[in-house]
Amino acid sequence: MTTSPPPSFPVPKFTAAQGPDPRQERAIRTKALVLTAAAELFSEKGFKQTSVKDVADRMGMTKGAVYFHYPTKEALALAVVEELYERWPALLAEVQEQTSSPLRAAEEIFNRAAVLFRDDPLVQGGARLQIERPLIDAELPVPYVGWTVMITGLLVAARDAGELREGVDPEAAARTLTAAFFGTQHISDVQQRWADVVERWEEVRDLTFYAIRATPSA
Repeated sequence: MTTSPPPSFPVPKFTAAQGPDPRQERAIRTKALVLTAAAELFSEKGFKQTSVKDVADRMGMTKGAVYFHYPTKEALALAVVEELYERWPALLAEVQEQTSSPLRAAEEIFNRAAVLFRDDPLVQGGARLQIERPLIDAELPVPYVGWTVMITGLLVAARDAGELREGVDPEAAARTLTAAFFGTQHISDVQQRWADVVERWEEVRDLTFYAIRATPSA
């Protein structure tokens, strides 16, 4: 019997140029706050309409102080997207620690990601930057690939555990769920700035997971 590899989220490598690595606690906090401010602005205005001066103004600092941490606007954008990608392996590990059901884990990962899209400016900014990839003079990873890989791994494990409806192909189902989730969050962003993303995802989730879940034996 072939053993399937454990579910994982493949994080792409980032090579953004950044300023010196801060060592003092205050400098570390400042760099994190600069990144959050940039993410908020990218989310609100988009990459093209956001300048380093906008980030500096929001922080109440000079442009030079921002450039000390991130030498270009592209470096800021890449750092925001990198933060976005770092959320997902941590989320997978957290959920897997709390449930032994791979299908439930897949469902819960989407549930918690919806909360992050509603509440986390780095996730919001990273999501918009992913959409605006053609406008950014830097190499950003192709979005949604890691999600499809991660959810496929969980659904393969769910199939092996008898949790999937007979005939459901894990990879096809993973592509469908990923498209359904990210389509839902994008519409919520456009219409409500993510204010209703948790509720809209719950509607989609109940339909999609019902379609792939094995029917309990009588």
